[in-house]
Amino acid sequence: MSQFPVFASPLWLFGLAALPLLAWWHHHRPRHGALLVSRLPSAPAGRWRLHLPFYLKLGALAALLLALARPQAGYSWEESLTEGIDIQLVLDISGSMGAEDFQPENRLGVAKGVLRDFVSRRPADRLGLTVFGGTAMTRAPLTTDRRLLDELIAAVELNEVADGTAIGVALASAARRLEAGGAKSRVAVLVTDGVNNAGEIDPRSATALCAGLGIRVYTIGVGTSGRVPVPVPVRDPITGRTTVRRAMMDVEVDEPLLREVAERTGGAYFQAADPRALAGVFAEIDRLEKTPLKVKRYVRYEERFAPFAWAALALLTLAPALAAIRVTVEP
Repeated sequence: MSQFPVFASPLWLFGLAALPLLAWWHHHRPRHGALLVSRLPSAPAGRWRLHLPFYLKLGALAALLLALARPQAGYSWEESLTEGIDIQLVLDISGSMGAEDFQPENRLGVAKGVLRDFVSRRPADRLGLTVFGGTAMTRAPLTTDRRLLDELIAAVELNEVADGTAIGVALASAARRLEAGGAKSRVAVLVTDGVNNAGEIDPRSATALCAGLGIRVYTIGVGTSGRVPVPVPVRDPITGRTTVRRAMMDVEVDEPLLREVAERTGGAYFQAADPRALAGVFAEIDRLEKTPLKVKRYVRYEERFAPFAWAALALLTLAPALAAIRVTVEP
């Protein structure tokens, strides 16, 4: 339940704009000659006593305008009827994802950025994160905690697991997480730049598992074709220090396999050769996988004009009362 202020007749509020003009006119109106005898007490008094009746009436007018605008307190209840989608993000963190063909960042840095943006646009779904190299590791189970997931994605680094590209193991791990989630609609998003060369589970066997469980797999091949600079950690045998050197490597993307995985599970394959294309891929997936969401909203209003009406009456009464006790004089 939430509470918020509204005005049933807001046009009366425009009258408040005239109050400064009335105050200006009060102090600058032309004075005509006349013989006036003050009814104020003989004791010295400030000029404010002469203007007090006017400002009391001005305050009464302001309160009256607010009352006429009919302020209301609205109480709303929202009942959301949603069929949630579970999405497991599967991110390649093998050494080749450090390729620097996505300047000014490497492939992993760009992929992490678009993943975080994708997560922020899925407020109604549960999302998880699986990272993989030569084996797979679940970094985040399915969760609705966007802040936690964003921090976990930001903290992902290259080679956190054994090097290699175990696509089959990664898909099987993601399928296990999605199956345990129990949602009717389940999606895996696989981001990789390599060819399956590790793991005990064949990618096609993992694809059959996903298809059998009704899991749609969207596959994304990351990177440009040809030789690309890849940072390689090298340990100096004399000093024992590890330095990073860049080597030109051919990093192939197994497009036929990724297309097959997507087609057999009802998903789609995308190729992202630059940061803009990769961001566009996730925007397309975001468009395709929208969560069905129905919201019923109930609103109840309570009138709150009475305090302003009473304030206007009190200010109008106060002006003659002050004149009666000779604090000021009623013009």
